[in-house]
Amino acid sequence: ELMNMFKEVADIKTSDQLHLPVPEARFETVVVQPSEHQQAMVAELSERAAAVHSGVVDPSVDNMLKITSDGRKLGLDQRLMNPLLPDDPNSKLNACVRNVLRIYEEGQSDKLTQLLFCDLSTPKNDGTFNVYEDIRAKLIQSGVPEEEIAFIHDADTEAKKKDLFAKVRTGQVRVLLGSTQKMGAGTNVQDRLVAVHHLDVGWRPADMTQRNGRIIRQGNRNKEVQVYQYVT
Repeated sequence: ELMNMFKEVADIKTSDQLHLPVPEARFETVVVQPSEHQQAMVAELSERAAAVHSGVVDPSVDNMLKITSDGRKLGLDQRLMNPLLPDDPNSKLNACVRNVLRIYEEGQSDKLTQLLFCDLSTPKNDGTFNVYEDIRAKLIQSGVPEEEIAFIHDADTEAKKKDLFAKVRTGQVRVLLGSTQKMGAGTNVQDRLVAVHHLDVGWRPADMTQRNGRIIRQGNRNKEVQVYQYVT
């Protein structure tokens, strides 16, 4: 009803009708092979799912939502299931780090920036393994100055957020990591953005549209941008 009332007074245009001056996006899906540990754990997940479907397990003990969440964690990095497992050099996390470093070097002269989206394994600051700190440590180890890498989670007030976004726009911060919730709508950092990396997939299709909308928008100086999706 509200939408019908709204349509009486408003004309709704979608982005494909507006032809705004936005950069052209090249989408690339990076497929990595699972490790032996991941393959064994996926087999375990299917056994758990079979048990849930046949009703032999109490929903409070195990259920499809738990299994789906574990599957997402496993697809991201095997150490999220067991921190004692080795860091697989061919994991999508490491594939992403390699891409970020290459693009970082290529965009050095123009101080081009990149966004990394990951909704799982956000920084907890309690010493436990998480994807964010692992990526940052690897980038620093490869020569990226620590002050050029930021987590959206550290900007916990509007003033800090404003300051952080300004730094990304000027190229002082060149790699920004965040979740859809914190870095989706309202994040205006497009000026120098040349690549967006999706380490996982949001729960809703609209989440992905929001994420990509950070880079495919007016005000981006780059004519062409990259959108990477990582899949195990």
